[in-house]
Amino acid sequence: MKSLYKILFVILLSSSIQVNLFAQDEVSPERKQAIDSLALEKVKDLGKYISIIGNKDTEFSEANRVIERALELFADGSQMGVSSLSRPDVKYYGVREYFERLMALNYDRVTIQWFNIQYISDLERQPDGKYVGVITIYQRFQGESDDGLKYMDTTKKDITIYVERKETQIGGRIIGFWDVLLGDIRVTETTT
Repeated sequence: MKSLYKILFVILLSSSIQVNLFAQDEVSPERKQAIDSLALEKVKDLGKYISIIGNKDTEFSEANRVIERALELFADGSQMGVSSLSRPDVKYYGVREYFERLMALNYDRVTIQWFNIQYISDLERQPDGKYVGVITIYQRFQGESDDGLKYMDTTKKDITIYVERKETQIGGRIIGFWDVLLGDIRVTETTT
């Protein structure tokens, strides 16, 4: 009978520890608001980086420095969609390749603006403990060449947001924090 009590005690203790660990991975409403703000800030930063990289007045070395900064925003393996009014399909490129192609566009002047940035899906907990959400942006692209070639479109894009619990060591102490990374950027609509 004593061994049965010991087994029950161990089971209860281990489930209590698991519940406590799980609770630490839950996002409080206050923390969620801070995470949402961080995610929106990272998306706005990406919009600024894309504008700098695509601008033909940006020095090559500066564009490469900005590319490296922009890559830090993304989860490994993320892809970015590219669309055009002249073709119905959307092409997807790895993030670095997208930035390099953007830098090499054959225009003399390029202007890229992001606007109407907003969450369209709330953060949802996944089985692996990460949270996933989606932010929508609109991108206005305008390219002009000295020979009179002009192209302009507005693209609606959905950006996947990943939020996960991470740890770092500071002064010998393990500190937990929530990190936000950007994932795939999907084109949902391209218009004039």
